[in-house]
Amino acid sequence: MKVIGLAGWSGAGKTTLLTRLIPHFNAMGLRVSVIKHAHHQFDVDVPGKDSWRHREAGAAEVLVASSNRWALMHELRGAAEPRLPELLSKLSPVDLVVVEGFKREPHRKIEVHRTANGKPLLFPDDPGIAGIATDAAVETRLPTVHLDDIEAAASLLLRAAMPFEEVVARSVAMR
Repeated sequence: MKVIGLAGWSGAGKTTLLTRLIPHFNAMGLRVSVIKHAHHQFDVDVPGKDSWRHREAGAAEVLVASSNRWALMHELRGAAEPRLPELLSKLSPVDLVVVEGFKREPHRKIEVHRTANGKPLLFPDDPGIAGIATDAAVETRLPTVHLDDIEAAASLLLRAAMPFEEVVARSVAMR
């Protein structure tokens, strides 16, 4: 399993790019999973439904299953937020995991930058950035691709992706 991140300011187009890349990777025969970091409290459950009521009652985990999908909700209940390697280990094996967020983790990342956002580039200060997907010319030695060139962006992500074991080793070394 290989891992690559997408990093960038809110509004840069990370999710838009990723939703265009996933079908491209699928067409290449690759199985792709995504880990998305949320910076605020979020809920995937519906208040009032049985699974929500189970969590509210204090269950540590609630697994909901149907003939279409299953979802596991794990309540931290005050425990520390899990690090990226722990979350990666919970995924089923796939060819590529794209991580959106977790910018403080030591995995390689592709920066997504949109000039209309008016935000500075991240790459000068983040040694984990291995390339840039942007809508403007950027002065750098890093490989760059245009945000709308999905084939080039996919190729850049695949070249920069690192093995899961290397992500774990870098994370352990960081502690």
